Amino acid sequence: MRVVWATDIHLNFLGAEGRGVFFSSIRSQQPDAVFVTGDIAEARSLTHLLHEMHKAIQVPLYFVLGNHDFYYGSISQVRSSLKHSCQIQPGLTYLSTSGLVELTPTTALVGHDGWGDGRYGNYHLSPVRLSDQELIGDFQGLDREAVLDKLRVLGDEAACYLRERLDEALASYQRVICLTHVPPFKEACWYQGKMGNDDWLPYFACQAVGEVLLNASGERPDCHFAVLCGHTHHAGIVHLRPNLRVLTGSAEYGVPCIQNSFDLEELFTQSMLAEGGEIGDSR
Repeated sequence: MRVVWATDIHLNFLGAEGRGVFFSSIRSQQPDAVFVTGDIAEARSLTHLLHEMHKAIQVPLYFVLGNHDFYYGSISQVRSSLKHSCQIQPGLTYLSTSGLVELTPTTALVGHDGWGDGRYGNYHLSPVRLSDQELIGDFQGLDREAVLDKLRVLGDEAACYLRERLDEALASYQRVICLTHVPPFKEACWYQGKMGNDDWLPYFACQAVGEVLLNASGERPDCHFAVLCGHTHHAGIVHLRPNLRVLTGSAEYGVPCIQNSFDLEELFTQSMLAEGGEIGDSR
C-alpha cells in the first residue's frame, strides 16, 4: 500500500490554479491513500476545499485538523460539520470522529487533532500569544488562566480518544500509524533542527497525547508505532522507544508540498529516516 503524506497545506492561501498544481503532484505519486495532518484551510472554506482535494486526488483521504482549521469558527461546530460531511462522502475520513481504520490485516490507522496543552515549557512566563485566542470562538474573551484550562481540556480530550483507539488497535494489529497535528512530545517539536524552547512548547506540543503513546508502546514492545504530525513547520524525526518513532513535517505558507511518499513497510523500517534528519520532500 502506497501512501502520500502532507501537512500544514493551508489551501486557503492558494488560488484554484495553485491548488490544482499541488493536487496533481499528489496524483503523480500514484498513491493508494493520502494522509493529511492538519492545517488544511480555515473553517469557512474547509469543507469545500477538502471535497475539492478528494475529488482531485481520486483516492481515500484520511485527515485530522489543526488549529487553523477552526479559525473563524468554533471547535465543536467544525468537528460536527465535518463528521456529517464525511458520513455522506465515501473516501473522506476524519479520524477524530471515525474511529480506527484498518489499512492492512496487520496495520491500523488512528488519529486525532490534538492540541498544544500548555504542559510543556513555561506557559506562565511565555510572551507567546497565538492567533487562536482571537480567531477561534472557544478562546475568545478568556483570560490567561482560562485559556490554559481550555488547552488542557483539549489535550486531555485528544488523549482520551486516542487511548480508546489504541486499545482497539493493540487487540488485533501489530503496527499502528497515528496521525495528529500537534507533536505529542517536546522532542518532536522541531524548530530549525532543534527542540522548541520553553516559550513555544506550551502551544506546540501535547504532553497528554504523548503519555498515552508512551504507555501503549511500553505495554506492547512487540507492536510498532509511527506518529505523523506537523504544526511547527519544521521537520525532523525522533525515536522515543525502539518501537515508537515520531515524524514531524515541514511547511511553508502558500507552498504546500508532499512530506513523503512511501510504502507502509518503509514507514516502519529504521532506514527510512535518521534521527533528527529532514523529511524527504517530493513536490
